[in-house]
Amino acid sequence: MSMAAPRMFGLARQQLLSRSMCAVPHQFDFVPAAPGTLAMEDVHTLADFIRNSRKLFVVTGAGLSTESGIPDYRSAGVGMYATSKQKPIQYSEFVNDDDKRRRYWARNYAGWQRFSSRQPNIGHFFVSELERRGMLHWLVTQNVDRLHRKAGSSRLSELHGSTHDVICLQCKSLTYRSDLQNRMLEINSEFIDRFEDDNTVRPDGDVHFETDAWKQFQIPDCQLCGGMLKPYVVFFGDQVPRPLVEEIYERLGESDAMLVIGSSLEVYSSYRFALAASEQSIPICLLNIGPTRAD
Repeated sequence: MSMAAPRMFGLARQQLLSRSMCAVPHQFDFVPAAPGTLAMEDVHTLADFIRNSRKLFVVTGAGLSTESGIPDYRSAGVGMYATSKQKPIQYSEFVNDDDKRRRYWARNYAGWQRFSSRQPNIGHFFVSELERRGMLHWLVTQNVDRLHRKAGSSRLSELHGSTHDVICLQCKSLTYRSDLQNRMLEINSEFIDRFEDDNTVRPDGDVHFETDAWKQFQIPDCQLCGGMLKPYVVFFGDQVPRPLVEEIYERLGESDAMLVIGSSLEVYSSYRFALAASEQSIPICLLNIGPTRAD
């Protein structure tokens, strides 16, 4: 079952009904338009699905955060893949190419204040309310924006990590991204005046700009060992740590239903949990604009 949009949330059936009957205005042009109103039969099905679960396993994707001002990659016509030729950095590029790593950090530095200030929307608060009421067993988010934690969720796994943390690839120490921003500012105080960006935060927190000012950007090293610093996220071409995957499989095995919100499940890192749920005869409900890999 595919449904119209993550905005149409509500724990009570009447809330779902009332929201589905009216158009919802978009503040950002990268928020996909819902293809019409939600069928009443689907509204009832979703409400019953959630109400009948006692240990709900929820998976969320980038579609949940678009209305918080963070675009996704794959939405037809408005996602970053459809509107930009820029591609996300690969793990091998980050660790092996000094120029690409410098450009990444320069763009990330420029976009950090905007990205980190984004706030949860009704979808994030809906999921945290499920937890507060004891209906949520576990939440797995593909998003690196930490908006679920801002909304109050605590029973969760950040499948792809979080941009709010930084890891040293040598000593494996973790530090706050906000602290690194201050260190970057100290040694790049004039950098922000050397470029104009396109005023759009990308899904992973950086911005795009054409100028070569990034070539002068200075990257701090780890304060403990002098090693290379990297956002604590799973880049394309990297792998989710196996212990985390095993933990999520365990939480899924304890659950009695799976709800997917705002994800096409195109990447295997999340799709595998839908496969596992199907193999274990755990019912799955999909709430997304457009088709998903699990349809």
